[in-house]
Amino acid sequence: MITTKSFTLDSPLAIGSLELRNRLIMAPMQQYNGSPEGYATEHHIQHYARSANAVGLIIVESTAVSGNGRLVPNDIGIYSDRHADALKRVTEAVHARHTPLFVQLSHGGRKSDPQVTKRLIAPSAIAYDEIFGKPAQLSVSDIETLIEDYRLAARRSIAAGFDGIEVHAAHGFLIHQFLSPLSNFRTDAYGGTLEGRSKFLQDTLAAIRSETGSQYPVIVRVSSTDYTDGGLNPHELALILKPLEAKGLLDGVDVSSGGLLPTAPTDVHPGYQLPDAAVIKQHLQIPVIAVGKIYTRSFADRIIRDQLADAVAIGRPMLENPDFAQQMLMSPR
Repeated sequence: MITTKSFTLDSPLAIGSLELRNRLIMAPMQQYNGSPEGYATEHHIQHYARSANAVGLIIVESTAVSGNGRLVPNDIGIYSDRHADALKRVTEAVHARHTPLFVQLSHGGRKSDPQVTKRLIAPSAIAYDEIFGKPAQLSVSDIETLIEDYRLAARRSIAAGFDGIEVHAAHGFLIHQFLSPLSNFRTDAYGGTLEGRSKFLQDTLAAIRSETGSQYPVIVRVSSTDYTDGGLNPHELALILKPLEAKGLLDGVDVSSGGLLPTAPTDVHPGYQLPDAAVIKQHLQIPVIAVGKIYTRSFADRIIRDQLADAVAIGRPMLENPDFAQQMLMSPR
């Protein structure tokens, strides 16, 4: 008889070559405390160090790869060596708590904040809404420049001391805009077919891998659905991710949802994104991270035990209470 080992929130988990001490992850959550120039500040040092006591992994908030792709005026970036130097103080503080941390590399595309964006860009000249306005369609040369931005950001991520990278391909930002047929109307190599819409993500991951090598953990955050007919769905995302896994470009997937359009889910209950994570997990061998109001130990253990996901990420409770993860791990199973 073949038996399957039962894992819990306490069980170690390997993401690429990195072994986490448990399967509870601090999700990336915007702090709105970066300097006007996009530098990490003393707030980030204190916040992430304070939150590192119990979690197996911290994923630092959205970190811009370009000064033209910031999500808000007071977010952080990694588009210069000085930005990396500021972030190194964060990684050192978290490592002092014996906790690994990933950086989340992002570009807002058509959802870059108008206050700090000189030129709004997107795969196609389609506005998110009237506030952001109509973006310029990226040329192939523009796309090549953006891929180079990600490559250099990966180099700086290693220099800053991060233990891995999460590529932000969710919530309606640039890579998500390429992936979805609702925002990518291109007819060249970066659009049209599923393969074409996936090309920017694949090329970006390949550029990142050229800096990190195969042993450095690289994961991706995706939106499993656009909450609109004709948009992305978990089955299509699995078709996008599986070739990336096969090529050795990915070590894990962090499953969120929405953000491409001003359309919100109608029912946000505990684990509301979990069914999509479970669908994606069926197609992949790499770890899948579930997120979305999974705030009790018993619920998290059941998700992992039933192999609906390999790890659980929590966000908002950690903003209100840095000890939340420790309390969750110590609560009754």
